[in-house]
Amino acid sequence: MRIDIISCVPRLLESPFSHSILQRAQDKGLVEVVVHDLRDFSTSKSRQVDDYAFGGGAGMVMTIEPIDACISHLKAERDYDEIIYMTPDGERLSQSVSNELSLKGNLIILCGHYKGVDERVREAFVTREISVGDYVLSGGELAAAVLADSIIRLVPGVLSDETSALTDSFQDDLLAPPVYTRPAEYKGMKVPDVLLSGHQKKIEDWRYEQAVERTKARRPDLWKE
Repeated sequence: MRIDIISCVPRLLESPFSHSILQRAQDKGLVEVVVHDLRDFSTSKSRQVDDYAFGGGAGMVMTIEPIDACISHLKAERDYDEIIYMTPDGERLSQSVSNELSLKGNLIILCGHYKGVDERVREAFVTREISVGDYVLSGGELAAAVLADSIIRLVPGVLSDETSALTDSFQDDLLAPPVYTRPAEYKGMKVPDVLLSGHQKKIEDWRYEQAVERTKARRPDLWKE
């Protein structure tokens, strides 16, 4: 899988992809993440990528020319399954969306900034718009990192135990059950006996029951009878 991220503030994305699972995925050659500085595609001497909005109003708008140039440059090198724009008014990111995108080959993620992009970018180039929640960030970079992380960890071979992702919260519309590790007792707080029983069927039943109860209590909107 290859993920190309287009940003006018690329340094914001240096850290997320340089540590832990995301770095290991790249080191293993399972995923390639390339961050492109949109300003490299600007034709102005000041490397400007924004301008005032027609009709007035506060805030600047990302212009279409450098975005067109960058996307065209990338598409000349390979085919892309999706060109994703990170925006608060996109479809809500969910585990099912991440599952779907993890099966793709090549993705472009466009990071919005300022008041967003010229609407013609969305009409001409973007194939999918995704939001990480009903709130506004200073730019799409952190949202792009969240999306990429949620996708990359699902790529086969990225996690040392590939079954781990299958038991994550939301994979089956349930929150994950509580988990424990050593010591079995700490300051009077004990691990449930069933987890120490060695009886795998009882353990799996307990985990399911706990997942159901936790989902009902904390996220009733997810619970389906």
